[in-house]
Amino acid sequence: MAPLPPGIRFLVSFNRDQWYRALTFCLTFLLYTSFHLSRKPISIVKVQSDCTPLSDPYCLTPTSNYKQLLGAMDYSFLCAYAVGMYLSGIIGERVPIRLYLSVGMWCSGLFTCLFGLGYFYNIHSLSFYITVQVANGLVQTTGWPSVVTCIGNWFGKGRRGLIMGLWNSHTSVGNILGSLIAGYWVSSHWGLSFLVPGLIVAAMGLVCFLFLVERDCDTELLLPRDSECVQVQPVVVVKSQSEPSAISFMGALRIPGVVEFSLCLLFAKLVSYTFLFWLPLYMTKAAHLDAKRAGDLSTLFDVGGIIGGVLAGVVSDKLDKRATTCAVMLLLAAPTVSPLCHAQGPQSMLLVCGGLVNGPYALITTAVSADLGTHKSLKGNSRALSTVTAIIDGTGSVGAALGPLLAGLLSTRGWDQVFYMLMTADFLALLVSFIGLSCWFDIGLCN
Repeated sequence: MAPLPPGIRFLVSFNRDQWYRALTFCLTFLLYTSFHLSRKPISIVKVQSDCTPLSDPYCLTPTSNYKQLLGAMDYSFLCAYAVGMYLSGIIGERVPIRLYLSVGMWCSGLFTCLFGLGYFYNIHSLSFYITVQVANGLVQTTGWPSVVTCIGNWFGKGRRGLIMGLWNSHTSVGNILGSLIAGYWVSSHWGLSFLVPGLIVAAMGLVCFLFLVERDCDTELLLPRDSECVQVQPVVVVKSQSEPSAISFMGALRIPGVVEFSLCLLFAKLVSYTFLFWLPLYMTKAAHLDAKRAGDLSTLFDVGGIIGGVLAGVVSDKLDKRATTCAVMLLLAAPTVSPLCHAQGPQSMLLVCGGLVNGPYALITTAVSADLGTHKSLKGNSRALSTVTAIIDGTGSVGAALGPLLAGLLSTRGWDQVFYMLMTADFLALLVSFIGLSCWFDIGLCN
């Protein structure tokens, strides 16, 4: 009998749980990649806006304040996202995550397509685009608490920083793909820059509905009758007659570290999302690049974000000091967001800036959120992860909403003012990490 090929021997070496973990990792990665893919096009399309009211639906009147109007459009999406996130986590703890996430993706696909249809139907109403943005921001809040809860249920704490650092690269991968898709059509038919991502999100919603497994014990019907389903860490199985009730909003706030990490993320996400929404426009105005070239180069920031997220996860696992890792990266990030660095520095500086800015942001929204959602003060109650994740990311989204809005206002006085604002936000994130996070976590006062 001929021996099995090496590839087949490799595949059969994995047990059932390992295959399901791999499926959950890859599926949730792709699901949230599609969410970010649909957010990026507006930052590319806005580059085409030269305030010509006959050709640009964003510019309704021949005025010079189109930057403020674009900032308001960013703000409408992000503000709705921030407000909705606080409610989303609470809802996510009480309904099946697979259905909750699938419906959210279908609705998000619909609203993203509606934005693009404005081009084909020649809609020049600012209220239409803002309404679509608000609705899309609300439904996209179903995504983050759901995918973090799934990944936290399947993977234990041992190498959580590395695993979630790799997994969180979906944010940057989605931004890169969104930039490339939007850049392809931005100069010809910008409506397709939204229609194509919208259809992708809706299609991934169907994949989610068909294949997502929330936790390992959901697969117990596939096991033989005499098999026993045991949940992996961090989900602690409490054998009792009644399942623990979902944690309340105030109960989640009382978990040590939730407030501190939430505030740190507020300022870190302000910096990250300002780059996300305004970097292509800055490159066209400061470096005099065309829209497609600016969109392509802006992906360097996201590539750096992938590297920074993985690096932050590995270092925090090795040192077992999440807060110190965040603080060091925030300290190093300050010079990279200075106006001199981006006006005269090499393009490779975008890689460095992306890594140092997005590293702490990625670490807090993934590994730190999962750690806090399974904190020992919860006494084994696994129904807190979605709420804790939503509180942290919702607070961060307040900063994400403020950043692009402030950038739109300050850019009228010169781009240097925008970068000074980013440096201030980075310093405040660093200050919070030193005062609150390092004290409470890395010297073990709340462990």
